[in-house]
Formats: sequence, structure tokens, C-alpha cells
Amino acid sequence: MRGVFAVVSFMFCILLLLADSSSHPLCTNMRSPFKPKTPLSFCQYNGSVCCNSSDDMQLQNLFKAMNVSDLSCASLLKSVLCSRCDQFSADLYRMESMPRGVPVLCNSTVSSNSTKYQHGGADFCTKVWDECQNVSVLSSPFALQGRGGTPFNSTSKLSDIWQSKSAFCDTFGGSSDGELVCFDGGPVLLNNTEIPSPPSGMCLEKIGNGSYLNMVPHPDGSNRVFLSDQPGKVWLATVPEEGSGEMLVIDESNPFLDLTDQVYADTEFGMMGLAFHPNYLQNGRFFASFNCDKVRWPECSGRCSCNSDVGCDPSKLGSDNGAQPCQYHSIIAEFTANGTASQPSLVTSVKPLEVRRIFTMGLPFTSHHGGQILFGPKDGYLYFMMGDGGSIGDPDNFSQNKKSLLGKIMRLDIDNLPSAFSISDLGLWGNYSVPGDNPFSEDKELQREIWALGFRNPWRCSFDLERPSYFLCADVGQDQYEEVDIVTKGGNYGWRAYEGAFPYHPPKSPGGNTSTSSINPIFPVMGYNHSDVNKAEGSASITGGYFYRSMTDPCMYGRYLYADLYAGHIWAGTETPEDSGNFRSTIVPVSCALDSPIQCSGAGSSVPALGFIFSFGQDNSKDMFILASTGVYRVARPSRCNYTCSKENATSFAHPGPLPSPSPSTSSTRKLNNPVVELLLFYCLMSLLFGF
Repeated sequence: MRGVFAVVSFMFCILLLLADSSSHPLCTNMRSPFKPKTPLSFCQYNGSVCCNSSDDMQLQNLFKAMNVSDLSCASLLKSVLCSRCDQFSADLYRMESMPRGVPVLCNSTVSSNSTKYQHGGADFCTKVWDECQNVSVLSSPFALQGRGGTPFNSTSKLSDIWQSKSAFCDTFGGSSDGELVCFDGGPVLLNNTEIPSPPSGMCLEKIGNGSYLNMVPHPDGSNRVFLSDQPGKVWLATVPEEGSGEMLVIDESNPFLDLTDQVYADTEFGMMGLAFHPNYLQNGRFFASFNCDKVRWPECSGRCSCNSDVGCDPSKLGSDNGAQPCQYHSIIAEFTANGTASQPSLVTSVKPLEVRRIFTMGLPFTSHHGGQILFGPKDGYLYFMMGDGGSIGDPDNFSQNKKSLLGKIMRLDIDNLPSAFSISDLGLWGNYSVPGDNPFSEDKELQREIWALGFRNPWRCSFDLERPSYFLCADVGQDQYEEVDIVTKGGNYGWRAYEGAFPYHPPKSPGGNTSTSSINPIFPVMGYNHSDVNKAEGSASITGGYFYRSMTDPCMYGRYLYADLYAGHIWAGTETPEDSGNFRSTIVPVSCALDSPIQCSGAGSSVPALGFIFSFGQDNSKDMFILASTGVYRVARPSRCNYTCSKENATSFAHPGPLPSPSPSTSSTRKLNNPVVELLLFYCLMSLLFGF
């Protein structure tokens, strides 16, 4: 009898485990998720997934075949297609009951009682209907499922098949109910993976009236920063403590550096970048990136980026806004703080004398020059962001041309200076050498300086202070989409074959085209449609920011902040789970503190009049600043604007931790939702171990 009882007990335990086994991830082919050998490029899923690179490419081809003209609808349909890569896709597609062509879409009209899964509460089904009901889609997956597996039409609109939203969502909608799950537009998360709530708002204090493009914290770790403006002046400023009621201390009449005689400043020209050598306190070296006009300044002279090496003839370009091809140049020049004080940290002004010219390149048109420079926090190399050179649609296809430096992010070694022979022999653009591990070492077609390619106009990039491998760049779009990319070695970010994740068709292409099938693009992790922010004007321009790492607003901690130049909108991108590359962006309400040292325009209203948002900045205390046409603003404590943040009352000495991250393996560390089951499993374990 004891043996029979043991067998029965063993089978009972197995059944208990099976009963709860549905919390394991599972793919639509009923196999376990896996980590792909290469990251997915079309479907932005990371970690354990249900798609390999071949599946990813197939989904991309399906998306292309749908030929969706409306970007808002296209973005939603892309996420629906990519849900097959979710590690819980078997649950999304109800594979154990009646397999579906599309996942169950979260519908807020159906209550969510899931003890296991969670979603953001968004009515995703309604969102799909609202954005796509009148959009023609070729071979729509909804049309296929809506007629019992028989396509309703090769080209159809949702409104052709369903008479109302309720009829559509009756067919495709559902909720996270019990052991089931629905699709809300992003990766499925378990209930033991916390989704941080969006911040209730961002409180600002205005501490300066000047308009600047760059803010760089002083390398000495003090509360001083360097600020530079577009015409070419750099100032050394002292930043007051947050909430002190004091303003930025800056002597406008005594700049740290004045390059206005060398810099050509106009709408998209000027002093674009400023960077201090990692060993500035010892060597006094710093660098400025700016534009110049060779007609006005004889020392503004270099090779034209439109040349025979890249298959371009400058004589065929014609004038642009009254300027000849390569009349304007992008320059990186080195300066020194040595010689005017006993040590660089004590220097308050320097002479505008170049130590050496690091880089000089003539520009084909009068826009899209990027120009930001940053030192890599781990490798110490200089990163140089360069746009596609301008004109509509990158007509000469510079961004995809591997021999052109336009539309690229470059990585330069400014410590090991080359000989004049090496510069000539290697075809370098100035006094720098090329790191041996740049991507050209693996792709011989690439120009040596290139770190990443396929950009239109990267406008403000940053390395995360706490995760230096996270190198994020905002890239300005053409007609419809603004994007944020995680930049990696050798990555191709698609322009001009793609604008964001959507195929782009240039109005003219004398430089030839790059087919979408010939590249493996990396698509944005965040972004927005022009129509989302500026429906009246139909234009937008993204301004990249930083991961917020200050203790001033703990509810903003760990989120990536970015903005639109024109619309005054600011987004907070939340990565969930942490280190996954999956971001959800929300527009953040912005207010100005009534006790701001300088009253904001529109104070007391929900949105202060910031004007143009040119850039963001960080200081040595990790506080974050907005550099706008109306002045300098700092992110302040939420309570100063009556925003609620439960973490704000924590001691100011406690460093806020990163956003909650999931357990390393959801299958091995999952929570059991039923305490009775837990008790019975404990009994099973004891009986198997000790025989009682």
C-alpha cells in the first residue's frame, strides 16, 4: 500500500506542477522561446523571443507587402505582426484552443482579472480601429480572420468588413483574464514584473535667460559648466543648488572662448559641439566643432564631401540657398587651457588659437550637418555626429554610401596623431588616427572613420551615465517620423531606404538608390509621427536628451528624456524590463515652479512657453537641464509644481535604484499565485525527499 500511495502522491504532484506550468513562456509552435544568435532588426524584441532572424525578415516582408500609407496605422500593424516574436505568443494567439491570425487585442471594455499577466490598461483594440478603420491594407491579417480564413479582399479597410468599433473588437478584443493574456502593443510582462507608472509631470525652474546649444560639466567635478551658443562663444558658469532661489552665475562680457570670427552662424550653421579631453585636468586639451565659410575665412578649407571617391560631382549639385557646393565646412579644432594658469581647472578664459585642426570637410548643401562631439566614457575616443549633408531626401544617397562620411557617426583617436604621410596615404580628413577596432576591420567596404551609418541628421546623442554601453541618438526625420536609436558598432539605421521603420521613397535620386532588401537596418526604439505633435504645420524635429540619473526627481529616474524642437513636447521613455531595449514613451506634462528664480513665460499654466528646445544638458550632480530659445531650465523637485511623487520624501542621501527589472528567468523564478498550491507543492517536495 505504501508503494501505491507513493505513486499516487507522485502523480498528484506532477499534475499540480502542470496545472501551474502555463506561466512558462511558449511560442506559437508550442516550443520554448530562445535567445537568437543575432538581434532582431525589424521586431524590437530582446532577450528570449520566438523569432529568429529569418522569421524577423519574413515579418518585415509581410509588413512591406501590406503597403500601409498611413504611418500611425502602419506603426500599430507592425507591432501586431511582431507579436509573434513575443515569448508568450502562444497565449496571445490562443494556440491551445483556436489558433488565430492575429493576437487578442486588449480591450478596456472587457475587465482584466489576470493574476498572472499585466498590461498598461490601454484600449489597444480601439486604438487600432481608430487609426486603421479607413486605411487600405493589402492582404490584411484582420480581413483573413474576419471571414473565417477566407480573404475578404486583396485590398481592404477595416470599415469594409466591420460596421463599427464594437463589432471589430467583439471579434479581436479580449482581456488579460485568469491564465490568458491580451496584446497591448508591447511585450507581455508577468505580474511579478513591475511596469513603472509614468511620472505625473515634470517640474522646471528657470535659472538663466541665455540661449545655448551645448552644456558640458566642468571636468573638475565642481558645480561649474561650460555653455556655448550658436554664434561661437563659450562661457564658464556656476550652477546654483536646486531650490535655492538663485540664478545661473555667468559673466556674459567675459567668455571662456570666443570663436565668432571663425564660426559661420545661420539657421543650421554655427558652433555645434564642445568636448573636453578625459584628461583635461592634466593636459588642458579641449575641442570645438563648428561650421565656417571659406569665402569669409581663408583657413576654412578642406576636401569636398562630394567627390569622385563617393561617386559625386560637385559641379552637378548647383547652388543651395545662394551658396556653392562645399562653400561651408564642418570643422573640429583643438584648443588648450595650458599656459594661462598653474592648472587647467583654474583657467577662466583662453585665446582663440587652434592647437591643431582635427577634421575639416566641405559640405554639399546648407543643412543636416549634425556636429556634436562626445568622448566615449569607456574607450576615450572622440565620437563625431554628421548628418547627410542636406537637401530633400538625401538625393545623392550619402547616408548609405559606405565611402562617404555624411550621414554617419564617426569614431576618431585624437591621442595618437598621424604623420603627414599617413594622413595622405590613408586619405584622412585631418590630424587623427583611426581605432583599430572600428567596423572597417570587419567590413572592408566601410570608410575607416565610420562607427555607424544610415542617419539623416543626428541631433543630440548621449551615453548613459550608469550604462555606458547605452549610446542613444535622436535622428531628425524627413516628412513623417522622428526617431531615437540605440547606436552600436557597425549598425545601419536605415536612412534613406527607411524613415524610421517605414520604407522611404525619395523624390529624386541622382546618386542611386539602396534597396530595402540589401541592408539589415536597426529600427528605432522610440519616436513619434509628425502628425502626433504638429498637425497644423506638418513638421517636427526631434531633440535627443539623456537618461535621467539625478536624485532631484526620483520618479523620473532611469527614464530617457527627449523633446521636439518646435512643439514643446517632452517625452519620457521607460525601458521595461531594464536592459531589454523595449521602451514605452509617454508625453510628460510640464509646469514651471511658482518659486522659480526667474519667472517662466506662461507661469501658472500647464505648459510654460519654452520656445524652441535646442538641446539638453547634465551637470556634475547629474541634474538635467533644458536649453531652449527662452533660457536655461532645470528639472526640479516634483512637489514644487504640486506633482505627486511617492519617492520624493525619501532621504536625499539615498541614491534611487534603477527601475525594477524582471528576474533573470521568468520560467525558473515565477511566482505561484495560489497559496494553497504552494502549500501542496511543499508537501510534495517533503514527501519525495523524506518519504512521508
